[in-house]
Amino acid sequence: MKNLLELRDIRVRFRTKGFLKALLDRGKEPFIEAVCSASMSIGQGETFALVGESGAGKTTLARSILGLVTPDQGSIAFKGKPLVRLNEKAFKPIKRDIAMMFQDPVGCLSPRLSVLSIVTEPFKIHGISLPDAKKEAIRLLDLVNLPASFLKSYPYQLSGGQARRVGVARALALNPKLIIADEPTAGLDVSVQGEILNLMYRLQQELGISFLVITHNLSVVRHTSDHMAIMYLGRFVETGPTDEIFKNPRHPYTQILLTSSPEPDPDAPKTRTILQGEIPSLINRPPGCEFNTRCPMAEDRCRSESPSLRRIGENHYISCFLEEQLKEQVHG
Repeated sequence: MKNLLELRDIRVRFRTKGFLKALLDRGKEPFIEAVCSASMSIGQGETFALVGESGAGKTTLARSILGLVTPDQGSIAFKGKPLVRLNEKAFKPIKRDIAMMFQDPVGCLSPRLSVLSIVTEPFKIHGISLPDAKKEAIRLLDLVNLPASFLKSYPYQLSGGQARRVGVARALALNPKLIIADEPTAGLDVSVQGEILNLMYRLQQELGISFLVITHNLSVVRHTSDHMAIMYLGRFVETGPTDEIFKNPRHPYTQILLTSSPEPDPDAPKTRTILQGEIPSLINRPPGCEFNTRCPMAEDRCRSESPSLRRIGENHYISCFLEEQLKEQVHG
């Protein structure tokens, strides 16, 4: 299957000091790295999940795809077309194929616009005239299982689930090939979360849409994604097929995240590991493996050397020295 989206060795840095301040603080890097050498790909009709705590770099990576952040290094290709450093005029047609579902289902909708205006707004932004805007809006609402009577409603009159469906309808307006969904179930009741995830799955099957899901909710990942990447301080520490990672997590951070999430099977063993400590600041990254300050299995090597992402199975990669040690024990 040909990839719809490909990212290779993406690095995103943000300046923390002005030019003069950087000159005075000689030897101190005037940047923080928000994303470090991230590589991933999404095929047509697939869902890829970015998982990690707040500040892991998930949203920054997504913003680089949308052209809102310019990577310092690496390449991004959408349908084979390079995206990095495209000017606004060249990028605008591509934005028709990439839509966004924002985290706050109600807050992302303009309180001054009716649902009719909200779902047809993408056509106005891209200068596309509609012979019958109301008819098109009804079609979009029907795709997300909302009746035409909602067209006159305003965001304050909608529940969280209804607002999320309106947001999905707006995202579908221009028939995108890829939808970036930032915490698609945030702020929703558990029952409504299931409805939204089922809606996304149905739309994917019917329309062949690809999704990039940004979340810290592992239940969402398990329910929706084909492939996933675990991010920590801007770096992929484990990536691969979702089923494989859930069955056989290899990085200590992944293992802790999975054991700390609710287990839907009441007969499953109740083994929970709590992640200790706070995520370090990007300004003061720990030396060596950046997870060593919170890792229960960290050794001296972890505090001085940084592991690279290594292949351990079919499309399964991990950034950890423990895998090397296990292989040495087996072959030694």
